[in-house]
Amino acid sequence: MAKEDQEKRRRERVCTALPIRLGTATGITRDVSASGIFFEIDTTDAVGDQISLTVELDTPRGKRKLSCQGDVVRIEPHESRVGVAVRIIESTMVLV
Repeated sequence: MAKEDQEKRRRERVCTALPIRLGTATGITRDVSASGIFFEIDTTDAVGDQISLTVELDTPRGKRKLSCQGDVVRIEPHESRVGVAVRIIESTMVLV
């Protein structure tokens, strides 16, 4: 990845701790962008797996849920949890 692309990616990501649900497992986001998400969770997936996840958001207009489909692109051990990087393929925002 070119240095310019790396810098652009860093600017577009937002470091935030939001609740995330992956099936029956729950976790917490570490950073989010329009094209990807990194989170920590107790369950493990493999690189290349396609997953469905939901992120809970509090907005000025009320609670929202961001439902996403994505591909696991990276797995990292993080103490007792696992860090998972996902490239978002499709997403929908719904009112809770």
